Amino acid sequence: MSGFFNITGKFGGKTKPKRSPSAVRPLFLCQPYCNNTIVKGNFKTIVQLPKYVDANEWLAINVFDFYNYINMFYGSISDFCTLGDCPNMSAGPGSEYLWMDAQKKTSRVPAPQYIDFVMSWIQAQVNDESTFPTKDGRDFPAKFQDVVRSIFKQLIRVFAHIYHSHYDKILSLCQEGHFNSLFAHFVSFGREFDLLDKKDIGPLQELIDIMDSNGILC
Repeated sequence: MSGFFNITGKFGGKTKPKRSPSAVRPLFLCQPYCNNTIVKGNFKTIVQLPKYVDANEWLAINVFDFYNYINMFYGSISDFCTLGDCPNMSAGPGSEYLWMDAQKKTSRVPAPQYIDFVMSWIQAQVNDESTFPTKDGRDFPAKFQDVVRSIFKQLIRVFAHIYHSHYDKILSLCQEGHFNSLFAHFVSFGREFDLLDKKDIGPLQELIDIMDSNGILC
């Protein structure tokens, strides 16, 4: 994330380090923003499966809430996520997400279109009674936890795009404490139920390490 220094020129008889453009540290990793949350302590007791609650029911409730909250945050900055400003779905230098359609064909699409695809796909999943049953007597499908992992994989990509491309807008709206707390809750829940692969969290690993060192994550 932090890049390297290029040594160029002389200053006072010593080489003067010059920071390359790629070495500029992202805002979300800078003080005091990276430590700004509205939660004191960590999320351990919040994410744990409550006694007498079905595990799939707990997953379904939380996935629905995460989807809605992330959708709300993205909606607050979506005017700045345009085809011109975000021609691809990126999460920092060297990290780009390609969309895979129902026929398993991948394509490069602008970030707003990618996120629209993500939110529409998740909405279709949670509205599907065969996947997210809401009526008494209906069981969750055997593939339910795989669907939840797929949803988490896509949602953390939305987090990564917002952090890397639009965190300045989050700051201008004074939302950083709430957004960081939602992310910490999301990662803690993902850890508790093994919903996130190491590869998925890569673009935000440094922020996760900071939150770990501050005792925010469980």
